[in-house]
This record gives sequence, C-alpha cells and structure tokens, in this order.
Amino acid sequence: MAGAITALKLQRRKKNRVNVFIDDQYQFAVQRIIAAGLKVGQELSEADIERLKDEDEEQRAYERALRYLSRRPHSEKEIANKLSRNRIEIDVQDQVLKRLREASLVDDVEFARVWVENRQIFRPRSGLMLRSELRGKGVSKEAIETALEGFDEADAVLTVARKARKRYGDLAEEASNRRLRQFLARRGFSFELISSTLSILMDEESGSDEKSEVEE
Repeated sequence: MAGAITALKLQRRKKNRVNVFIDDQYQFAVQRIIAAGLKVGQELSEADIERLKDEDEEQRAYERALRYLSRRPHSEKEIANKLSRNRIEIDVQDQVLKRLREASLVDDVEFARVWVENRQIFRPRSGLMLRSELRGKGVSKEAIETALEGFDEADAVLTVARKARKRYGDLAEEASNRRLRQFLARRGFSFELISSTLSILMDEESGSDEKSEVEE
C-alpha cells in the first residue's frame, strides 16, 4: 500500500525491528539500520516498499551470517549451507557473501590456512585427511593447496607419534606398536610413513636407553 509514513515504532520484543505505519496502518517491519533511512511524512511507492522489504531480507540474512562468524571462522560454503537451512534465497545468499568478502570477513584461503595451522597444533593429521576435511567444508582445491604449502607430512606424523607413544607406554612393545599404527592410520597417514616413523621412534628410544646406561 503506497502512501506517507505516519509512524515508525520499535517492536517491543525485537528491539532491532521497526514497524512502519502508512496512513496510520501497520504495513511492514524492517531492521533498525534500514529504518534509519526513513522518516515520518516520507512518501513510499509500491516499488519503494518492495525494495525496502528486499533490503530488509538481505540485512537480516547478513546479520545472521555475522552471528555464525562470531562463534568461529566459516568457509563461504558453510555460511551458504546454514542460510539455506533457514530458507534464505540463493540470490540473497550471493549478496550476503559478497558483502562479507568486501568486508574481509570471509576468505576461504585464510580459512583453510587457519584450519591447517590449528590442526597441526592441536590434532595433527595427514595431508590427505586435511584435504578431505576442507573439501567437506566447500573449500576450493586451489585454496586447499595454498594452505598446505610447506606442510611437512613426515614432521606431522612424527609429532603425533611421539605424543601418542606415551599413551601406550605400559604395553609390551609389539602391542604398543600395533596400537600406535592403528592410531596413526586413523589420522590418515600412509602405511609406509607410519613404518618409517616407528623406526625413528625405536631408534630414539634405543639411543635414550644407551645414554641412560652410560650415565649409570
């Protein structure tokens, strides 16, 4: 309904929503940031009203995406998937992602780099598994490979193995090695790399035992 705005009223329950009244009748509501551009007495055409509703839908989706990002970093695909589950139209999703990119709030290359870095620190795993995880989050092959530049799989598996070895310290050597092999395989490391890593560990442990005997 076209006409002049006669009132702009904050909603009681949703303080970020503003009800728009035209000719003293409630017509629609918009986010507060959009209502800031409106004023009492302003004439609105039908086209103006539709435009405001479209802007409101986009703004609400954008603020929803910001809430996702406030909890943890997300890939573009993750954000799109969550917006889809909330029945946000594809064209609106595209506009939201464009705004997020322009504000440097989403960047799949940076997302992948941080993902790999965090995995290496807290839960190291193979390059194969890292690639699989990032593909599952919709990250492009190019972004994944950029994030994995300099990734040393042999170093990663050795770091994991040294920490995990302590878990099986009370087991006999054969049982300890078997459990460690299984653990490393679940992290995505190859049989060959696991075998060479176990050899390194045994050499380190043998050297440590020899040193202890000399010191005694």
